[in-house]
Amino acid sequence: MRNKRSAATLIRLLQQARYEVLPTATTEDKVLEHLPRERVVTVTASPGKGLGATLDLAERLTGHGYVVVPHLAARMVTGRTELEEIADRLVGKGISRVFVPGGDADPAGDYPDALALLQDLREIGSPFAHVGITGYPESHPTINDDLTVQSMWDKRHYATHIVSNLTFDPTLVRDWIRRLRNRGVAMPLLLGIPGPVERAKLLGMATRIGVGESTKFLAKNKGLFARLAAPGGFTGESFLEKCAPALGEEGALVEGLHVFTFNQIAETEAWRTDLLRRLGD
Repeated sequence: MRNKRSAATLIRLLQQARYEVLPTATTEDKVLEHLPRERVVTVTASPGKGLGATLDLAERLTGHGYVVVPHLAARMVTGRTELEEIADRLVGKGISRVFVPGGDADPAGDYPDALALLQDLREIGSPFAHVGITGYPESHPTINDDLTVQSMWDKRHYATHIVSNLTFDPTLVRDWIRRLRNRGVAMPLLLGIPGPVERAKLLGMATRIGVGESTKFLAKNKGLFARLAAPGGFTGESFLEKCAPALGEEGALVEGLHVFTFNQIAETEAWRTDLLRRLGD
């Protein structure tokens, strides 16, 4: 039985949920059909598709009236000249928010990591009002834990908020947020969660994007694994309920959710609105 404070926390975070989508041929139509204009949409950057696909979709969705956050994967940008061109292009279309991950591609030029691109954004005049960076509650498959913590510390002067990567462990979320705040990282946080998605797709993506420890967690929690395997997939409701006390702690500064839709856009919005309705009953 959730208490009123936890319910209030979940309502607040669900109302401030934003959706991450992949720039495929059908994404624009799915967003237009299923998402109200007040939902913030973020568009990933894929080495296979190139940044052009990200920027094109971001511009089109902005034209439809959405607030859109394109991902500027640092390793996909060749250098300051291209960065200036991207910034001018996006600002010219009214886009004031970006998310800057390092990215999985081999460096295309001058930016081996997100910090290098963030520093150049500052040098060219900080063209974006909102700049997000990645936080890793769990081990990253290719980056040492100490480096991820130090990296976030180094980037705090260049960003406005943190977006956490996926995890399925509520205790880990609580401990990670407390470590962040004790370290003096005071940027607001958006908690990354998966929307309703098929188990195989979720687990496959989780392993690749840096939540390998969660597969061990799932192996120890057969009930949750069974829920992942059930029709409708994993919605994150139980996970959010268990996280709620930590997310609502004074000083936690968790201001919303970053929902990885894996382009299950209709299903994700239906889940969010249904959960909001039930929380309000």
